[in-house]
Amino acid sequence: MAKIAIVGSGFIGRAWAITFARGGYDVALWDPVEGAAEAAITYIGDVLGDLEANDLLNGHAPAAILARLTPCATLAQVLDGASYAQENAPERLKLKQALWSEMDAAASPGTILASSTSALLPSRFTEHLEGRGRCLVAHPINPPYLIRAVEVVPSPWTSPEAMERTGALMREVGQLPIMMTGEIDGFIMNRLQGALLEEAFRLVAGGHASAEDVDIGIREGLAARWAFMGPFETIDLNAPGGVRDYAQRYQGMFANMSSQMLARVDWDGPVMDRVEADRRARLPESGLVDRQKWRDRRLMALAAHKRAQEKELGE
Repeated sequence: MAKIAIVGSGFIGRAWAITFARGGYDVALWDPVEGAAEAAITYIGDVLGDLEANDLLNGHAPAAILARLTPCATLAQVLDGASYAQENAPERLKLKQALWSEMDAAASPGTILASSTSALLPSRFTEHLEGRGRCLVAHPINPPYLIRAVEVVPSPWTSPEAMERTGALMREVGQLPIMMTGEIDGFIMNRLQGALLEEAFRLVAGGHASAEDVDIGIREGLAARWAFMGPFETIDLNAPGGVRDYAQRYQGMFANMSSQMLARVDWDGPVMDRVEADRRARLPESGLVDRQKWRDRRLMALAAHKRAQEKELGE
């Protein structure tokens, strides 16, 4: 069985471990913090029961998934024999540059090296590497075992073979890779999310709505469609003649609004007091962990529903 290496076993690393182990791979985990890899496996063991209850283990028993997970004591050990490595270190450039130098030196030439970074361009921490052609970003929406989209992002020197192998691996383990043709700040998902957050903060800062009003608009409005279709399909179905008809009908409205959306609001400025007060009134800080677990159970139910629908429709 091919081996996957997880470098950094925090929130994202342990989620990737579930994804790859559920896909049938042996998964080795390493973290520079002593005991972190073992703690990640313990956490995974606690999650697998809920995943099994929602039929999200691809027919595997939790014990079989756990048997594929192995903690490693060193970076060299976790990379030894790995066909693919997923790095999940903090978003600090100098740290990643140093870590990737070690990874490039320790991994065999055929090992794909991928980063989960959501903010750093792959060129910034791979340019100096001898094996930079096998390096790229595979950025998930966390947790990837529940949310299937993964951005596969090349640097200018990433080889087509590395991209193809990564895309094939992601599809094999049940993910849906977004195969980008080049790097750009924020990639795709954070650029879209950032545009929405910018407007959300503007609306609250301008006194047009509370934080909860904005959340209702997404939660009970737009997200109902977005759970199973994207923005282009949405507008294609929202005008009698499809996407071109929609653009002709409504482009003027959006053009008029666009000039009002150019001024930035400082997220850490006075508006944060209002947003934070609204959120803490609805959810005390002490309840964040339990609410995160609730969110993941809801995501499990949604993932199970979507999978059942795909099977029924033969998609």
